[in-house]
Amino acid sequence: MLVGPRACGKTTTAARCSATVLRLDTEQGAAALRADPDAALRNRAEPVLLDEWQEFPAVMGAVKRAVDSERRPGRFLITGSARSNTDERLWPGTGRVVMVPMHPLTVAETRGAPPRPFIDRVASGEALVGQTPPSDLGDYLSLALRGGFPEPALELGETGAQRWLASYADQVALRDASSHGLAPDSVRLRRYMAALAASSAGTPQDKTLYEAAGIDRRTALSYEQLLSDLVVVDHLGAWATNRLKRLSRTPKRYLVDSGLMAGILEVDREDALGDGALLGALIDTFVVAQLRAEACVAKTRYRLWHLRDQNGRREVDVIAELPRGRLVGIEIKAAARVRRNDARHLAWLRDSMGDAFLAGVVLHTGQDAIQLDDRIVAAPISALWTADQALPGRENA
Repeated sequence: MLVGPRACGKTTTAARCSATVLRLDTEQGAAALRADPDAALRNRAEPVLLDEWQEFPAVMGAVKRAVDSERRPGRFLITGSARSNTDERLWPGTGRVVMVPMHPLTVAETRGAPPRPFIDRVASGEALVGQTPPSDLGDYLSLALRGGFPEPALELGETGAQRWLASYADQVALRDASSHGLAPDSVRLRRYMAALAASSAGTPQDKTLYEAAGIDRRTALSYEQLLSDLVVVDHLGAWATNRLKRLSRTPKRYLVDSGLMAGILEVDREDALGDGALLGALIDTFVVAQLRAEACVAKTRYRLWHLRDQNGRREVDVIAELPRGRLVGIEIKAAARVRRNDARHLAWLRDSMGDAFLAGVVLHTGQDAIQLDDRIVAAPISALWTADQALPGRENA
């Protein structure tokens, strides 16, 4: 089962691997399944793609029975743009369905580069290099504003991409919410989306968000759950350990795509360059989107967190937690020059965690890859998609 936001390429990708395609969001595709779902799945050329399964959730019962009666792997591919039904207590897919998150494209994917996930390379001790010719702040901002949804990232010009992303936000508020079984006030939902987008990569209090949107707490909670189910907003949980005290437990909220963030806020390059906080949030959201998308394909399994103490004196933008409690810390700077002081929180984490701390990286918008401290380096953001081809044989940790 591929689960991800609408228009990120789930159907296109799965259809390439399928012998039969059943689109449950069309009357023709759903009619036979509604009449007799078990019979509709029998004697089909496999793999069978069940597209937009959430339009007819009862199909999962038929998949369960089909799998139980003939346990051959790879018989069904299932795609959908909502994940709430998978949390139900009686979900029939447990032990039968492997769920794979699918996100908007990374920069490496848009350029056709072979997958060399960043955390794999950091964990193996590979040298980090930037792309040639080097990128600057304007280049990174252009990538962040375009985002990773395939159509605006690959097929549209700048103006077309801006309109596509703004339209996506409007359609979430006007149509997708209703198709998800709710009928919220689209104007208020759109305002709440704007409040979330404006705080992407931040940890605002819930009250701050719902007051900015002009709604009450109960409505805000329902909107946030809806947008999480539609895979529009995601959370970076707060990392915790018994070795460190007084850590904040507040998660970081992120839009799943920096281009969508810009589309919701209706901002462009000039807006971002004139607002340091907006610029930093866009770059942060852009970088985390790259790391999030790579997590499900990396050989080094990892989960992403953030760290912040309760008084806000120490903060690490991203922590990748690997098996056996090993850590990679990442700071994200929308600045071309990096000094040792920019790594002080990573150094504190290294000193606190000892050998569990594998490496720290300060990702920046400049050109230099330099050693800042023991196990801590600075590298251009383009190191996320630029692998050192001189070291192709290195094994991942």
